[in-house]
Amino acid sequence: MIRVLIVDDHPVVRDGLRGVIDGEADMSVVGEAGHGAEALARVESGTGVDVVLMDLRMPVMDGVDAIRALRRAAPATRVLVLTTFDADRDVLPAIEAGATGYLLKDTPRDELLRAVRAAHRGEAVLSPAVAGRLMGQVRTPSTETLSAREMEVLRFVADGSTNRETARALFISEATVKTHLLHVYAKLEVRDRASAVAAAYQRGLLPTDPR
Repeated sequence: MIRVLIVDDHPVVRDGLRGVIDGEADMSVVGEAGHGAEALARVESGTGVDVVLMDLRMPVMDGVDAIRALRRAAPATRVLVLTTFDADRDVLPAIEAGATGYLLKDTPRDELLRAVRAAHRGEAVLSPAVAGRLMGQVRTPSTETLSAREMEVLRFVADGSTNRETARALFISEATVKTHLLHVYAKLEVRDRASAVAAAYQRGLLPTDPR
């Protein structure tokens, strides 16, 4: 049974989601919250939660801050963002904070249910609009320097670590690792892991001597 916590500041939205989820034989809504702080309190209270359906713009504590807090307090709990906002300033912070997936509220019922099951398995889930935005960033050349976190991910890649191993070592989700790699590819103007490592050595970003 997939235990779901619904986090949204609109009661009508929560009621609708509860009706959809509770109608499935393999899912159950174990709680609701009107903002991020309430969601964190419910998870920390010991109520078993497998997947959190998280809105972003809420009072008291917004979705991004709640995702960060949940990653620290309950790293095994998956967070699936469900919101009406798909701008870069909403998408990237949520994924970087540790969200397993990002969906829009106009997502069809069946797709939402599939996404909850996929998130429960730890798979990254992105709505087509969000995926398009991320790919657009990858296709746009950038001369920006790599961030500290992007360098950490790149070092693990250079050492041969998988996304899962990197995520475990850095205490972030696999979806976040993938997002950082997309940024690395865009900044280094490459298309894959091997090319990213080669470009990093060429630019002196990685040491040539064995560690």
